[in-house]
Order: sequence, then C-alpha cells, then structure tokens
Amino acid sequence: MSKQLHVAFIKAGWHSDIVDQSLIGFKQDMETSGQSHTIHVVTVPGAFEMPLQAKRLADSGKYDAVVAAALVVDGGIYRHDFVAQAVVEGLMRVQLDTNVPTFSVSLTPHHFHSTPDHEKFYFEHFLKKGAEAARAVRAIAELAV
Repeated sequence: MSKQLHVAFIKAGWHSDIVDQSLIGFKQDMETSGQSHTIHVVTVPGAFEMPLQAKRLADSGKYDAVVAAALVVDGGIYRHDFVAQAVVEGLMRVQLDTNVPTFSVSLTPHHFHSTPDHEKFYFEHFLKKGAEAARAVRAIAELAV
C-alpha cells in the first residue's frame, strides 16, 4: 500500500509494562512492512476509558485506524468480565458509528497473577498481539473504498 496510514494507538495505564509491549510489536511490524505510517499514542487510565477516547480520535477525522490495548485482569471479583465486555462492545460501536476501523488488543485472562512466569508470558503475548494488530490495520486499509 502506498498511502501513508495515520493510526491512533490507545493504551491503558494499568499493567503498562505488559500493555506497552503491544505498541512495541505494532511499531516493529509497521516498520518491517515498509508501510508508510504515523502513530499517535494516547495513554488512558484503564481499559474502561478506551472507547470514549477511541470515539474522540475517530471523530477527529485525522486517523485511518484506531487501535486500543489493555490487560483486564481477574482481581478476584467478577467485575473484570463486565469491564472487558463493555470495552469490546464500545470499541465495536466506535467503528460502526464513525466508519473508522477500530482494533482491540485487549486481553482478559482468568487467573492472572503477578508472578515472573505470568508476566513473561503476557509480556511476550502482547508483543505478538501488537504485531497482529499492525497486520490487521494494513489488511483493512487495503479493503477501504
């Protein structure tokens, strides 16, 4: 694709050491693809704030795509399921309402623990998910009419 892609990348501040890996993976994949692009990064407090920020960015008319990344963990209460569902539904609504493709790199693991093994697994997993999001952004941009 020859057109420069303008992408807004929203990341949640909770578990930023892990979530930030998605941005690294995204940037690396965009660079190695040779796709001309700009990335505007916005950090929000948590996953719940991502849909509103995505809507604001999409409504600005400045972006070809919006990507949102978060780790919503099971903290021992049922709330995480509701948050994750609300976030995904909100992001879907953003893309349907604005016609700006909106991608989720938001994971909701059950039984996440802040142990070296879990952190290493999700650290690496978010890196891969960021790269997958970059490929999806390019693929959808190719389909744009």
